Amino acid sequence: MANFSKSNVPQFSVDVYQNEYLPEGGREVNAIVTVSATGGGTIGSAVSAPHLYTAGRAPDAAVAIMVDCSGSMDYPPAKMRNARDATAAAIDTLRNGVRFAVIGGTHLAKEVYPGDGRLAVADASTREQAKQALRRLSAGGGTAIGTWLRLADRLLSSAEVEIRHGILLTDGRNEHESPEDLRAALNSCAGRFTCDARGVGTDWEVKEVTGIASALLGTADIVADPAALSADFTHMMETAMGKEVADVALRVWTPVGTEIRFVKQVAPTVEELTDRRTGAGPRAGDYPTGSWGDESRDYHVCVRVPTAGIGQEMLAARVSLVIPHDDGSVQNLGTPGLVRAVWTDDMTASTSINPQVAHYTGQAELAQVIQQGLDLRKAGDVDGATAKLGRAVQLAGASGNADTAKLLAKVVDVVDVAAGTVRLKARVAEADEMTLETRSTKTVRVKK
Repeated sequence: MANFSKSNVPQFSVDVYQNEYLPEGGREVNAIVTVSATGGGTIGSAVSAPHLYTAGRAPDAAVAIMVDCSGSMDYPPAKMRNARDATAAAIDTLRNGVRFAVIGGTHLAKEVYPGDGRLAVADASTREQAKQALRRLSAGGGTAIGTWLRLADRLLSSAEVEIRHGILLTDGRNEHESPEDLRAALNSCAGRFTCDARGVGTDWEVKEVTGIASALLGTADIVADPAALSADFTHMMETAMGKEVADVALRVWTPVGTEIRFVKQVAPTVEELTDRRTGAGPRAGDYPTGSWGDESRDYHVCVRVPTAGIGQEMLAARVSLVIPHDDGSVQNLGTPGLVRAVWTDDMTASTSINPQVAHYTGQAELAQVIQQGLDLRKAGDVDGATAKLGRAVQLAGASGNADTAKLLAKVVDVVDVAAGTVRLKARVAEADEMTLETRSTKTVRVKK
């Protein structure tokens, strides 16, 4: 982990939304923790002028772009051309001073630019050289994504920078290494750089691509039409250029006798973090959140507290944002948020569900039932798939998740949204099913 100066760290705030009241014997406390980062010198709207950055300090970032060059990228031939154009567009979006490299991925990983195990420094000359090197990319060979990630890690780790980021594009399944080899590569790279992953076309495996993004705290998406790659790559790079601080952890402290049931990100996407906890001293644990720019995210924290009598109250958890340093010190970001528990015999108070908690509980269930429904559909279980996807339609409608509702309507015929009554479509375009599966974890923010 890099060491950071306070001058370039965004201002973080932590807000807690919960119903702290529990009935007699109640033990489960739920809270939505909203984390917002503002300032920090992010380029914001300046991404339209990508070669500008905060006056007085050089951009402290390195980016590796991994482009699938396997044989399938030649079918159709326009796919490889679109990938080259998209990578060129991403390179044009780099800010001056950012270190970067381009990797060609097959069953091996090859340094396309600049080569010799090093990173280039973005300026007009190196951008042009990189785009010239892209023209020599051709399709041929297999797919072993773990080798691409390990090379990206080696290159990115050669730079003493705060932000290390990867962009990965694939069009096929990871057929030339075992799932265990890919998992080992992801475990090796986790916490060392973040990575956005994209699947182009419809011949790739959704769970592989989303698994890469999840492990490396990035985003995943489908680009069904290769012609749309340039716009997507430009947007990804603009977002990466807006990051100012990496290795931020959500630190959760709980008192004696309190057990953390789960911690998950619930906006802008659902991401389970519970098993990623690392110890941070007595009764405290850190959950990784990756890199931050000007943005806001929501987290659901659920704890189990000891029993207590009516009228008693306790601090159930303290949630803060920290940057652990290499030397063992910790930089605290903002004021911690407090999760409370108060026992009452007021039934109205203790049975009221906080709107934020209710909303995100529904969004997490929505993501789960979509995945379950699609898996059942693939397995030929029509009744099971219909029930799960019907529940998904119901949840999407109730929460106002219009984007997911539109994606569901391409897979099922909706009879009654409120009741969750649907019929599976007899024929579904593969791209539509893959889009629903890939984007199933995207959520809508609660209206506070």
